[in-house]
Amino acid sequence: MGTDFLPVSKADMKKRGWDEYDFLLITGDAYVDHPSFGTAIIGRVLEAEGYRVAVMPQPDWKKASAFAALGRPRLGVLVNAGNLDSMVAHYTVAKKRRGEDAYSPGGRAGLRPDHAVTVYGNRVREAFGGIPLIIGGLEASLRRFAHYDYWDDKVRRSVLFDAQADLLIYGMGEYAVREIASRLRAGTPVSEIRDVRGTCFAAKDAGESAYPMVECPSFEEVSSDLRAYARANMLQYDEHDPVRGKAVLQRHGNRFLIVNPPAMPLSTEELDVVAELPYVREPHPMYDALGGVPGIEEVRFSVTHNRGCFGACNFCSLAFHQGRIVTSRSHESVLREATSLTGHPGFKGYIHDVGGPTANFRRPACKKQMKAGLCRDRACLSPEACPNLECDHTDFLMLLRKLRAIPRVKKVFIRSGIRFDFMMRDPNGEFFAELVQHHISGQLKVAPEHCADGVLDYMGKPHHAIYEKFRQKYERLNQKYGKNQFLVPYLMSSHPGCTIGDAVKLAEWLNQTGRQPEQVQDFYPTPGTLSTCMYYTGLDPRTMRPVYVPKDPQEKAMQRALLQWKRPEKRRLVQEALRMAHREDLIGFQKRCLIRPEHQSSWKPVGGGTGKNNGKTAGKNTRQTGSEARKPAQGANRRGKKASAKKTSR
Repeated sequence: MGTDFLPVSKADMKKRGWDEYDFLLITGDAYVDHPSFGTAIIGRVLEAEGYRVAVMPQPDWKKASAFAALGRPRLGVLVNAGNLDSMVAHYTVAKKRRGEDAYSPGGRAGLRPDHAVTVYGNRVREAFGGIPLIIGGLEASLRRFAHYDYWDDKVRRSVLFDAQADLLIYGMGEYAVREIASRLRAGTPVSEIRDVRGTCFAAKDAGESAYPMVECPSFEEVSSDLRAYARANMLQYDEHDPVRGKAVLQRHGNRFLIVNPPAMPLSTEELDVVAELPYVREPHPMYDALGGVPGIEEVRFSVTHNRGCFGACNFCSLAFHQGRIVTSRSHESVLREATSLTGHPGFKGYIHDVGGPTANFRRPACKKQMKAGLCRDRACLSPEACPNLECDHTDFLMLLRKLRAIPRVKKVFIRSGIRFDFMMRDPNGEFFAELVQHHISGQLKVAPEHCADGVLDYMGKPHHAIYEKFRQKYERLNQKYGKNQFLVPYLMSSHPGCTIGDAVKLAEWLNQTGRQPEQVQDFYPTPGTLSTCMYYTGLDPRTMRPVYVPKDPQEKAMQRALLQWKRPEKRRLVQEALRMAHREDLIGFQKRCLIRPEHQSSWKPVGGGTGKNNGKTAGKNTRQTGSEARKPAQGANRRGKKASAKKTSR
C-alpha cells in the first residue's frame, strides 16, 4: 500500500517541491485512492510514467475560477464524471432526486452537476482556453455516440461535442491515456493525435480516420428516425471489438465524429502492474470530518481479479465499456493484494469479495476470440450456450483455495456476479461444491431477472429452465453440507418485451417457490445499451422487429407491485393488474392465488381509471413520451452500482 495521496492543493504540490505539474485530473467523485475507482487508476498510471498529476475532486462547477485553483497544468486536463454516469448517480428510474451519493463525502448528494462531463468540460474551457482537454470514464464512454437520454427524453449529441473536448477516451483507458500523454509530452499538438485506439475525435473530413471505417446514421437521422437509431445502435455494438472492429463514423452537422476501434484488453502482466500501483486504498483524509466516503466500504477488503464480461446482458453497460473479452490477473498478484489486506488495522479476517464484472470468468469464452474477435450474430451464453464455450472453473478454484490458506484469513466470500448458467455448463462439480461450502456469506445473489423465456430473450439472458436446474442443485448441495444459505434472485420489472401477463407469470413463479423479494428493480434505460434502444425505438435492433415497451407509469407500477404482492399497500395495484391480465383466477383462497377477494363494491381501479380497458394496453406498443414516461418505480441501485466501484469504471 502507498502512503501518499496525489496532490489536491497547492500546499500539497509545495510539499513535493513542485512549481508546476503536468496533468489536472477532475472527477465528479470524492477522491478515493483505491483501484476500484477509475480516477485513482488513471492518476497512478500517469504517475508511474513519470508525470506530475494533481487531482481536483468535485469542484464548484458554477464558477470557472474554481477550476483554476491549482494553476494551469503543463500538458492537459483529464475529466470524468466519476464511477457512475452522473444522471444515474442523481436520479432514480422514476426521475426523482436521490437523497444520497455513496461516492461523495458523508454520502451527501448534489456535489456534482447533472451531465457532469459536459459541465466540467465547459468550465475547463472558460478557465484554460485552448488547453488539451480529454474526457473519459463511464459517462463519456457510454455517451460517445449520439444517444438517447432517458432523463431529457431525447437524443443528445456525442458528449465529445457538448463538452468541447479534444479527445474522448472510452473503455478502461490505461493504454490510451499513456499514449496521449506521451505524445503531448513530445510536443505533438492534440489536434494531430488521431490514431489512438479507444479514443474518439471530431473531424472536418471523414478521411482523417487512420483505420478502416464504417459509417452509421448521423445525429440528425437518429434524432428523427427510430429505425435509423436502431440500425446505428446495432452497428456501434457490433464494431465494439478490439480484434475485428472498425472505426465508426457518425456525422454531426458539418462535422464528423470518428470513433477509433477499441484498445486491446490489458494482458495479465499489464493488469497485474495496474492493480499493484501504490494506492493508499482509502479516501483522502480531508473527508474524515465529513463522515468519510461510503463507497469505500463495499470494496475496502475486496479484490478484483478480472475484467470484461461475455455474458452480454442487453440492459448492462459493461459490454459497451469494458468489452466482452475477459482478462484476469495472475494468482501471484491477487495473493499479494489479499495478503496486504491482512495488515490493514480494520481487517477482521474476511475478504468480502473476489470478483469483478462476473466473478467466475477467468479467461475468454473460447480460443478464437483473441484471434478472430467475438461473433457478430450470437451471444456466448444466451439463449443457449455456444458449443465453443470453454467452461472450466479449475483456475478460479485453485485461486480461491490459495486465498483461503493465507494466514489471518478466516473466510473468502464471492459476492459480485456469479453466472449460474456458466456454472451449470461446467461438467466438473468441484467449484459449485466449494462455493457452497466456503464462499457464501449467508446468501448467494444471482440474476435470473425473469421467468418468461420471451422476456429473457429480449434481456439477453438464459432461459428459465437453466435457473431452475441451478436452484435445485444449490438446494441439494446446501442440504448435503449442512448449510442454511439462501438464494437471492435479482428480478427486473418492465423490461422491453415484458407485458402485464409476463409480470403475472413471474409473480406466480415467486408464489410457487415461496419467495417474496424485498427489492425489485425497474428497468432503467442507461445510454448505449441494446435494451435502451428497444425502450426508445420500440424495435429490437438485432432483428428490427417491433417489441412491446411498458412505459405507462400505471402499468409499470402494477408490474412492480406484482412482484411484491403480499404487501398490503400493493393490494390495489395487484388487483388491478390481475383484472387487466384477465387473471381473476389468482384472486381467491387457494394456495396458488396471490390475493384474497374483497367485496366488489369496494373495488376501484387505482389511478382513477374505469376498469373497462383490462388487458388492452398490454398488447399495444404505443411509444409514450413526456409526462407519461416520467414516473416508473425506483430500482436503479443494483445495475447502476454494478458499473461502478467493482467494475473500475473510468
